[in-house]
Amino acid sequence: MKKVLSLVCALLLCLSLIPAALADEAAYTETVVSIPNGDHEVPATVCMPTGDGKFPAVVMLHGTGSNRDEAGNGYKMAAPVLAEKYGIATIRIDFMGSGDSTADYTGYTFESAVSDAVAAAAYMQGLDNVDADHIGVMGWSQGGTDALLCAARHPEVFKSLVTWAGAPDLSDMLTDELYDEAKKNGYFVMSFDWRDALNVSLAWCDDVANTDVLAEFAAGYTGPVLAIHGADDTTVDPDWSNKIVAASTNAASKTYFIDGMDHTFNVFSEEDFHSLYNAVDATGEFFAETLK
Repeated sequence: MKKVLSLVCALLLCLSLIPAALADEAAYTETVVSIPNGDHEVPATVCMPTGDGKFPAVVMLHGTGSNRDEAGNGYKMAAPVLAEKYGIATIRIDFMGSGDSTADYTGYTFESAVSDAVAAAAYMQGLDNVDADHIGVMGWSQGGTDALLCAARHPEVFKSLVTWAGAPDLSDMLTDELYDEAKKNGYFVMSFDWRDALNVSLAWCDDVANTDVLAEFAAGYTGPVLAIHGADDTTVDPDWSNKIVAASTNAASKTYFIDGMDHTFNVFSEEDFHSLYNAVDATGEFFAETLK
């Protein structure tokens, strides 16, 4: 009798664990895709909630010298949370010359970034379980610059916007010496301490010098924006998030500052990533509300 009871208990324990395991496994799916866009392909990862769609979707744009998974895998960690907890599909992309892109980085400009983001949005709109009328965009650092321009230039596509340490003005990345180098050679060399150098095109320099991102944003986009920033960011002044929201005409627009958080959202200093997940939750709540 004791053996029977032991077997029954063991069976019940196994049965109690199986649904939880299946639920965790089935919370979302990730698929790597390649999206044609003119003369190049856009490598991307789609993170999709499981269950019955149609789901709102968000295009995730990375920053300078990074890739679609972002610093310390910040986007790679964020996407499953947005899918499982908030029912939001995402597509994170590699810009030209970044990550798995086989294009040359000199092809990367404000225009190319917006074009790649629109191509990614169109891909998501073509999926049966995505709500084509509820597409958002988010960007980290210079990805935030690109996201602001996406919203301004294609408000018919992007209905909601989140910036992470958004940088509307990139002029501090372009000294007179670097601009002169680009005018002479067609590009200047941007060096990093965490990756190989990049050849940055003269076209990008002209974009930075001649584009008033906030003015375009204010004139072209009437949807809501959430500007998230770390109070301890020394790379992009947190006040830029105030300026982003001040340029918005939408009453739902707001800032969200996280104390003690740096430009890379503390992904290299916190073992539990609580600052990053704080930002992810704020992002998920905002998109869930504004893309419904």
